[in-house]
Amino acid sequence: MMTSFKMTQQAYLILLTLVQERQHGYGVIKQVAEISGGEVRLAAGTLYGNLDRLLAAAFVVADGEEIVDGRLRRYYRATDLGAQAAQTETENLARLAARAQRVLDRPRALGRPALGGA
Repeated sequence: MMTSFKMTQQAYLILLTLVQERQHGYGVIKQVAEISGGEVRLAAGTLYGNLDRLLAAAFVVADGEEIVDGRLRRYYRATDLGAQAAQTETENLARLAARAQRVLDRPRALGRPALGGA
């Protein structure tokens, strides 16, 4: 299953929020904004589309429902497979960041044209 799942940034952040504790939709939206430093703000449609993909991949399971203030809250949590996928993606991103930093740390060749041409 892990090989066919395309881990997007949004799916990764959602999965991270569900690794430590179960959350309902609005809680996930708040946690994703916090983890991303406010850079990622999920709309409800984006959240639930990603949750459907994560559920289908068995990275997430539904974990109960409650009525709060007259509204149904459905909770989700990461499975062991989902936690493993989050760990793998974190390691992949760390390796990519390290390679990127090595590229940025290399001295630039003199006479190289500026990015964008001219």
